Amino acid sequence: MKVFVFSFAMALAFSMSSLAAFADWLEFRGPSGAGHSSATGLPVHWSETEQVAWKTEIDGLAWSSPVIVGKHIYLTTAVEVGEEERSLRLVCLKTQSGQQIWEKEIFLQQGKVKIHKKNSHASPTPIIEGNHLYLHFGPYGTACTTLDGDIVWKQKLEYAPTHGNGGSPALADDLLVICCDGSDQQFVVGLDKQTGDIRWKTERDTDPKKGFSFSTPLVMTINGQLQAICPGSDAVFSYNARSGEEIWRVDYPDGYSVIPRPVYGAGLVFLSSSYDKPTLYAIDPTGTGNVTESHVRWTMDRGAPHTPSVLVVGDELYCVSDKGIATCVDARTGEQHWQERLGGNFSASPFYADGHIYFQNETGEATVIKPGKSYEEVTRNQIGNEDRTFASYAVDGQSLIIRSESALYRIDP
Repeated sequence: MKVFVFSFAMALAFSMSSLAAFADWLEFRGPSGAGHSSATGLPVHWSETEQVAWKTEIDGLAWSSPVIVGKHIYLTTAVEVGEEERSLRLVCLKTQSGQQIWEKEIFLQQGKVKIHKKNSHASPTPIIEGNHLYLHFGPYGTACTTLDGDIVWKQKLEYAPTHGNGGSPALADDLLVICCDGSDQQFVVGLDKQTGDIRWKTERDTDPKKGFSFSTPLVMTINGQLQAICPGSDAVFSYNARSGEEIWRVDYPDGYSVIPRPVYGAGLVFLSSSYDKPTLYAIDPTGTGNVTESHVRWTMDRGAPHTPSVLVVGDELYCVSDKGIATCVDARTGEQHWQERLGGNFSASPFYADGHIYFQNETGEATVIKPGKSYEEVTRNQIGNEDRTFASYAVDGQSLIIRSESALYRIDP
């Protein structure tokens, strides 16, 4: 592990940024999991050598996003330690300097695992609540640790992965909700967050041709009921987050390898059916039973993403396809405002802060635009020597935390 410091005034810059309101980045896509930050003054111009406060090399390979609480950054990684063995680890760094504090093995993954070229063995993003951190490595293990990396509990959920693991866990009151969609079986579980015990397990009521998917639940309260909205192959289900009982479903036959996290905005839930031909669905989440015919408000095929989650800002929805087509539509009606080719391929999800939307492609180029009904590009910024950049951004104070294939960056304003 190496740390490269680019700014002599880094300590002063960090001190100034710390005066801004801190909103910890506790899960995939930040507060509420919707890709929004309340931070102001974030950078819009940077390069490999400009505005980089520090760059820290990270051992192993992972596409999980960083999570941040206080003065610490946490992320997972998978390090090859044998011909068919990988050490699945949790890493902790200092936000101010990028110095690695510790690195601890949580699980040892043994045996040959077929992995997709766009996946890693540590793709799910951890989630933090209070003094605990929850990690998920698909069927290779789920764990709760303290913020010092000490194990509180471990659990293994048995199913056969295809292309590795992907979906991140979500918290719902005293439960950890996880989608487990393998080639052999598909189910959703609610784990007791104190003990790791299975409190409920609900089988997916589908019979897909390809059962594997990788989505992260969206937990929200609708009409006083706590729902866990969990896309999978062939259908998206909303479950009672406390009991696992099905509330509603929308069918999208033959959709599989579903990756994007659902997003709520303008009174609707938005999600993609992913492979092979993605369709973006806008769903009214107030129904019960099979609401495919009654509660789908609009759909979009052209430009729908396979991998990146969508973003809702005000009355508009923004998304980028894996092939780099960015689209803005009216969130309530699906009416298209604009569509632009950004260039490159995309896996990371966009996010919004302080009047700007950030898109990052798979080779480290970020396109920053202003939200609105017409396309207005602000800047383009490049980090890395075209290192793969599949992880989504995190925010710390007035700084961006960006993960590439080999390193973690802090970008200061």
